[in-house]
Formats: sequence, C-alpha cells, structure tokens
Amino acid sequence: MAKSAKSVKDNKKEAAGTVSREVPTANLVVQPPPPSWFRRDWLWGMILILSVALSYVPVWKAGFVWDDNEILTINPRIIGPLGLKEIWASKAADICPLTLTTFWVEHAFWGLNPIAYHLVNVLLQGLSAVLLWRVLKCLRVEGAWLGAALWALHPVMVESVAWVTEMKNTESGLFFLCSVLFFVKWLRVKESGDRSAGGGPKYGFSLLFAALAMAAKSSTVILPFVLCLCVWWMEGRLSWRHVRSTIPFFLIAIAAGSLAMWTQGLQLAEAPDPQWTRTWPERIAAAGEALWFYLSKLLFPHPLMAVYPRWQTDAGQWISYLPLLAAIAILSIFWLRHEAWSHACFFAFAYFVVALLPAMGLLDNTIFRISLVFDHLQYLASIGPLALAGAGLARLSGFVIPKKPALLARALCACLLLILGMTTWERALAYESDETFWTDAVLKNPGCLIGHSNLGNYLLQKGKLDEAITQCQKALEIKPTHEKAHYILGLALFQKGQVDEAVWHYQKAVEINPDNAEVHNSLGLALFQKGQAEDAFAQYQKALAISPNYVAAHYNFGNALFQEGRLDEAIGQFQMALKTQPDYAPAHINLGNTFFQEGRLDEAIGQFQEALKINLEPETLFNLGNALLRKERLDEAIEQFQKALNITPNSVPAHYTLGVALAQKGQLNEAIEQFEEALRLKPDFSPAQDALEKVQAFLRQRDGH
Repeated sequence: MAKSAKSVKDNKKEAAGTVSREVPTANLVVQPPPPSWFRRDWLWGMILILSVALSYVPVWKAGFVWDDNEILTINPRIIGPLGLKEIWASKAADICPLTLTTFWVEHAFWGLNPIAYHLVNVLLQGLSAVLLWRVLKCLRVEGAWLGAALWALHPVMVESVAWVTEMKNTESGLFFLCSVLFFVKWLRVKESGDRSAGGGPKYGFSLLFAALAMAAKSSTVILPFVLCLCVWWMEGRLSWRHVRSTIPFFLIAIAAGSLAMWTQGLQLAEAPDPQWTRTWPERIAAAGEALWFYLSKLLFPHPLMAVYPRWQTDAGQWISYLPLLAAIAILSIFWLRHEAWSHACFFAFAYFVVALLPAMGLLDNTIFRISLVFDHLQYLASIGPLALAGAGLARLSGFVIPKKPALLARALCACLLLILGMTTWERALAYESDETFWTDAVLKNPGCLIGHSNLGNYLLQKGKLDEAITQCQKALEIKPTHEKAHYILGLALFQKGQVDEAVWHYQKAVEINPDNAEVHNSLGLALFQKGQAEDAFAQYQKALAISPNYVAAHYNFGNALFQEGRLDEAIGQFQMALKTQPDYAPAHINLGNTFFQEGRLDEAIGQFQEALKINLEPETLFNLGNALLRKERLDEAIEQFQKALNITPNSVPAHYTLGVALAQKGQLNEAIEQFEEALRLKPDFSPAQDALEKVQAFLRQRDGH
C-alpha cells in the first residue's frame, strides 16, 4: 500500500480538502459570531446526550424481552450462586464476559428493576455518540458532530439500545471508540514529535480499552484492522512501521477471537442441526447479500423488525455472487481514484465491510439459524456510512446554500435529526414487553417461527391460554416439527385440563428432541395426573439424567413419590432440590409435610420455619401450627394459626385448628367462637360441627345442665 512521497503529499492535501476548503473572502457573507458558549464543545456534547435520552424515552417503561431472561433474569451466574468465577472461567464466558460481569454488578445494586438497565444502556449510547464525535474530529472528518448525531439517533440502533441483552454492543462500543480515540491521539503526538504531549500513556490507554472492548463483545476483534484504516486515512499510506504498532492489538484480538470461536463451537456441538448447515460457497454468497441489506437499512430504515425473513442462497448460480462482486468493484474504484471524495468513500466503505465481517455469517453461529441479518449486528459497522453521510451533508450545504446563513443549514440538519429521533422513538415502543416485541415481529414477518412460539409462551405466562394456543398452532403450520411450539402448546392444553392432548404434544416434542429436560418434566406431570405413576416416574428420571440439578424435576418427582406413599424417596428428592436451590420455599414446605407424615415433627417444624424465612405464606403458617399442635406446644401453635388468619381471615381449616388448640388449652368459649366461625363460612364442614357439639356437651355437663 506504500505510495511515492509525492503522491502521499498530494493525498494529504486532498484529504485535507475534505475537511476544509478556502473560499475567497469576497464570497463570504459576514455574520456576527455566535455567543462564545455556543461554540463550546461541552455544550454540543450535552446536546448529543440529551438528544439520545429524548429519543429513547419509551424504554423508561420497557421491560425485559426475548433472551433477557436467559442472559440476565434467570442466569444463575448473575442472580444465583455461581457468580464471577463461572462467568470468566468456563464456557459461560461465551463472547461477552465483561458484559455479564457488568450485569452482575448492576444486579447487586438494583436487582432486576428493568428501568435501571435500560437507562444505563441509553447513557452508554449517549457517551458513545460523544466519543464518536471526538474520534471523527480528531481524524479531521468534516461534519464530525453531524455524523455522530446521525449514528446516535438512527433507528437501526434501537435494537442495541432498547434491548437490555444488547448492552454487549453499547458497552463494547464505548470501549472500542475510546481505544480508537487514544490511538489516533497517539498518532497525532508522534506526528508532531512533541514528547511532552504524553504519547506513551495514550497508546497504553488505547491498548487497555481494546482489551475491555473485546471482553465486552468479541466482535470488536476487528479493531486492529480499523486502526490500520485510521493510519491510512491520516498518513495516506500504511507502512510496516505503522503495522508494527498494531501488533499488540492483533494479539489481543486473536486471543479474544479464539475464545469466542471455542464457546460458539461448544454451543453448536450441544445443539447440532444438519438442516442449517451451510457450505462455504453459500456463506460467501450470503455475506454479499447481507452487506447490501445492512446498507439499505441505513439508507431507508423501514420496516425494521426483530427477526427478518431468512432468505435462501443458491450457491450454484453465478448471480448469487453478484452482490459480493459489486462490493469489491466499488471498493476498487474508490481505491484507484486519487481524489478527495474517493479517498473518503473508500475509508467509510472499507470500514463498513471490515466491521461487518463478524456479522456476515462467514463463521457459523446458532443465531443464523433464526435469520441471517439482525439490526444489532451492524451497530459499529454503521458508523462508516453515517459518518460519510454527515461529511457529505456538511459539504453539500456549502454548495447548495453558499450565500445563506449558516443557521439555515443547521436548521435543515436539525430537521433530519428530528425525523430520525422520532422514528427511533416509534421503534423503541416495540420493546415495552415481550407481547409488544413479538406482536410487532409477527405482524411484520408472518412467517417468523420463533415470533409465534415466543408470543405464545408470553401469552401462556399471562394466562391467556386460547391466544397462546392460537400462536403455537400458527408456529406449527410454519414448521410442524418445531419442538418449542409443541411444548408450549402442551403446557397451555394441560392448564386447560385437556391432559390427553397435552401428553400428545409433549411426546411429539420428546420425539423431536429427546434431550430436553423441561419437556420430560412436564410430561411426567401430565402422566401422573392421568394416573400413570410409573410412566411419570420414568419421565422424571429421564429429566434428571439430562439435567441432574434440575430443581423443578426433583420437586415434582418428590411430590409424586409423596402421593404414592413412598415417603423416604420423596424426602431424598426434596433434599436434592434444596441442595441446588436452598431458597426454594415449596421444597421446604413439602419436605416438612413429608416429615410430618413420618412423625418426624421437629424436622417438619424446622422446614416450615425455613420456608417462612423465604416467604410468609398462610399455608406454611397453618402447617407449622399443625406440627406445633401435634407436639402440644399450644401457645406457639395458636400464634401461628392467628398469623395465618390475619392474612386469610376466611380460612376454614385455620379457624377449625385454632379452635382445637384453644380447646386443648382449656379456652373453651374462644374455641366455640372459632368453630362457629368455621361453620358460618362452611356450614357443612363436619369436623367443626363435631368439635363444637363435643365442647358444648362438655360445658353443659360441667355446668350441671
């Protein structure tokens, strides 16, 4: 890439021409200078951050969507006992250990309050916009602030900012831009030869932020190539001396990339699916199509959707390679033409291609089974075209309205940013909940298989069983062998009492994927309800063979064993559940009930007390009162029954057992009141009627009547 000294000098002049152009003084319209505060960088930085904040106001009411549960809300490494060691020292590190660590820290501060996570994401986007502005300004790109604003407010960014899981993008993007900024500043210091400017620390900071960016998301491994592009842009050439300075960055990138490929390989090995296997020619052809798809969404961001239709690529047809060949041809034209505009276009387009490399499907990833393109995958890549657009608009305004006040040009740019901000606002509304998210997805893409099944799952959780069934049926119309749709449909039918139909769908799901522990567990529940106890036990055992620490399977297996009278085995299952999840209150309660049945009252009391430390439930208070009553600890039993009645005043069993405890203590009139209250609530409750008659008979006999 080395050029002659003359051409380098010419290129530098041409590059400088993209930044500023001398205009004859006679052509200038003299305007009064704006107030000094209006020219201050901090003000424009605050405007950027405020613009981002206003555009994302809808996320203040947003919750968690899609895989936020898997990544955050039910991730045992963040909310459970595993913690930081598991995040960094196992395959769970995946592509974003630093982001998972940030979630861990956030959870320690504000739990699972979604607004806090969303606000952090919005703040990161605002700060990244400011950093991008400073990077472009340091690179002497014309219209730097406008380019940064176009990127910050573009609706394609919504998927990265409004979706909590995609803090992988906003956090890694912040560190990525920090690394580029310090590297460019370091180059400027080297150019000037001023050692007092502190070039060494700038290079060190750039290296540190590069490592943080790649730890936050491995797709930032493209950073060393981006730094080489920055050198070429600034120097007009790329010599070995410049490449040598990026070697430490390449070494970090190789390490981060290797770790990501290892974890991704493990995921693919755990869930192989031959139908999604693609040959290298198919991947190369699809990469070209993806590149132009992403560029088209920057030019015309409509419609935007969570899951785009997954297109098929025929690698046997030469026409399939035209998009990639067109991209190569355009890059070649920009490279060969030694003009200011082509220099800028090559820089922007080359950056776009390089930054997209991890997202173009050349390397296999489970996400490409859903779709070959996602908005969040071009988060950093979109900087190139949008920065070029900012420079182009800044230059164009000088040609189109050269004699008009600068205020008019700014007003036109402000209108464009306002339109982008409003479009971003509207798109962010889709992220309010899983219902709005997946409803938007299936409306825009009716063939979205995962959209119908996930919407069905959400509706199931909300108790909208008929609507959930409809969505699952639509998913099965698209793909009759979709395991998740069969499973969710089975859950909905089971809750509706249609047990036979539920069993059929569970069994279909098991046929499709025999290694899904959740399906085996649910099938066990349904079979036990049908009276097929041994078959149910077999399903629980299969679930636990697949996932030995599956708490729900241990718990349900224990309940089934308890109901079959196999108490010792039931105790073992409840204890296994509690070993994995010590704060699982239902397991404490049912373990206490099992101990109670065996007459092990002290152990039963201990379990009920543990359960009450976790959740103050009236049923648990009632059970504890019964155990204390059996131990003849009457005062304590009465206290528990009274606590239960404070929560549920109309509990017939609680009134009855409180009456029994009072009668045993000799407080007969109070006992009669409790029996009468039980009969008022349930006149045909015979135990209370019998107890009332006995106490009244005793009182008559005692009083001589």
